Amino acid sequence: MRVALFITCFNDALFPRTGQAVVRLLERLGHTVEFPAAQACCGQMHFNTGYRPHTLPMVRRFAEVFASYEAVVTPSGSCAGMVRHHHRKVAAQHGDASLLRSVERVAPKVHELSEFLVDVLGVTDVGAYFPHRVTYHPACHTLRMLRVVDQPLELLRAVRGIDLVELPEATSCCGFGGTFALKNADTSSSMLADKMRHIQHTEAEVVTAGDNSCLLHIGGGLSRLKTGIGALHLAEILASQEGDAR
Repeated sequence: MRVALFITCFNDALFPRTGQAVVRLLERLGHTVEFPAAQACCGQMHFNTGYRPHTLPMVRRFAEVFASYEAVVTPSGSCAGMVRHHHRKVAAQHGDASLLRSVERVAPKVHELSEFLVDVLGVTDVGAYFPHRVTYHPACHTLRMLRVVDQPLELLRAVRGIDLVELPEATSCCGFGGTFALKNADTSSSMLADKMRHIQHTEAEVVTAGDNSCLLHIGGGLSRLKTGIGALHLAEILASQEGDAR
């Protein structure tokens, strides 16, 4: 399959290794992965903070850049949710019938990584090896917007060497929420404290998720507390193989 990697702004700027892991993983499974250099922001920040007219050119660019691909894969449930659920709203709200048709062709082909592997490719064992105690945090957009629940866990259970432990109160938000963490810092910090307490209870070495935004928030808190618990994107665990230095 010819697959496009939609890296997202967050990963492109702060977590390039996650994108590299997605490419390694999909190529290992026999797929052709391309990175369209013309891609840009999906517009989620603008849409969520009320600057919806500013989102329109981003929606148009996305539909144009990814039009020719069989599938678009992203290591972010948050951005996948934006494209699948809100790009159509933006196009419809602005009365652009041509753009709306383009969005309706492209948006259904956009998948968060774990749902692409399990639901589209029908793969749960990707040949990964990760000999560490791991717990999984389901990011809010992945869980509630995309309804991706079991797919990440199915993939993790098939990883050789892993000790996967259940996270108490797993479905509770970590408190990041993009600008929520800035505008409501006290509430965000309280939510983060609860999440970190539950993670520490698992005695995991690593907490993983499908969104690096959550992991930046959680990992930063765990680091400040000097817990020794690392935060690593799901793609990087799935791309790991025996012999990799980690």
